[in-house]
Amino acid sequence: MNAPASMASQIEQRLSAALQPSALTVSNDSWQHSGHMGDDGSGESHFTVMVESAAFAGLSRVARQRLVNKALADLIDPGHIHALAIKAKAPGE
Repeated sequence: MNAPASMASQIEQRLSAALQPSALTVSNDSWQHSGHMGDDGSGESHFTVMVESAAFAGLSRVARQRLVNKALADLIDPGHIHALAIKAKAPGE
């Protein structure tokens, strides 16, 4: 059996499929929150996403974050991702 993909890999896959980004970085920040509220002990609960996509052109910061959250809804809603910092921009910004 194959081991499940890391949470960072799952985030990358979902955002790539949904937003076709020109740049994407997913950072696992969980180590900074060890022992804090929301730390499930997995080492994969807190992330920062930096994504550049043409899909964000003309959208507000909130609308961009909603697109990211929608792409990751099946990871956020059941509580796999406790915290997600989003830095979203359109190309050229």
